Amino acid sequence: MTRTAWIFICLTALLLTLSLLSLGMGAVSISPSETLAALSGNPVKESDATILWDFRVARVLLVILCGSALASAGSAFQGLFRNPLADPYIVGASGGAALGATLAVVFNRAIPIGIAGFLGALAAVMIVYAIAEASNFGSVVSLLLAGAAMSTMLSAIVSLLLIMSDQVLHEVFAWLMGGFAGRSWSHLAQSSVAAFLGIAIILPMSRALDALSAGESSAEALGLDLRRARLLIVIGASLSTAAAVSASGIIGFVGLVAPHVARKLVGASHAVVIPASMLLGSILLLVADDAARTIAAPLELPVGVFTALLGGPFFLYLLRNGRQEL
Repeated sequence: MTRTAWIFICLTALLLTLSLLSLGMGAVSISPSETLAALSGNPVKESDATILWDFRVARVLLVILCGSALASAGSAFQGLFRNPLADPYIVGASGGAALGATLAVVFNRAIPIGIAGFLGALAAVMIVYAIAEASNFGSVVSLLLAGAAMSTMLSAIVSLLLIMSDQVLHEVFAWLMGGFAGRSWSHLAQSSVAAFLGIAIILPMSRALDALSAGESSAEALGLDLRRARLLIVIGASLSTAAAVSASGIIGFVGLVAPHVARKLVGASHAVVIPASMLLGSILLLVADDAARTIAAPLELPVGVFTALLGGPFFLYLLRNGRQEL
């Protein structure tokens, strides 16, 4: 068995172990053996099965889904832009999601906040891509510039709305920090279709991403349709990002850290980097969610705080060691 296969086995085992431990964490602590018994249909206490199936299983599955979606999107954007500092929000998805969520709260949830965030993220990315395609710059540079400009503009609009409607400040701020408090099966169902569709688009693009990593001129020489490849990558990554945003709010750095660590473990080929990133993203987000639930219990802290505490220093490390890492 190859080293890469062993790494995938170890990551999968770690994810399953963390999932089992996560299911037992909360106001009512459930041991791993009791958790397994309840999941198998033979609970030691009937209340265990109720707690697990009504609340915790859906939450853990949603955390895994969001971690996988953000990591796959991060892998795709880092390959597209040939830069390990790229993250899933690089083309304006976070700004669009924030504006959509803010508008939903300001207008008394005429649209659910998660759906509004999803639609806002997709709309922002579509506008950014259209601007990039219409520009005279190179496509990758255009995407980066348009994404940065769009994010700045949308953030300004969100700030203006919050100042004008300060009564919604706390609710919007809590959503922007990211978290999974109160999430249920309906949130999982709401996010699954878009997340799986995005991942299903990204995975077959691994060879195109490998070619793009060598440079657009090299990819074109290999016969790659650059416009089609860029479009599919942006669509897939944006769907995955928007799906995660709709369920959890904006959680940063998962899509930055996971792909970078995956490349260190399994090499540069996106055929293995993307699935490895998905496993690592799920593991990272599970650990962050467990910390958010337990450190200040019974108060639940924003998950985004813990991913930022990890991702911020990691980002600075990449900058500090730029010549070796980039």
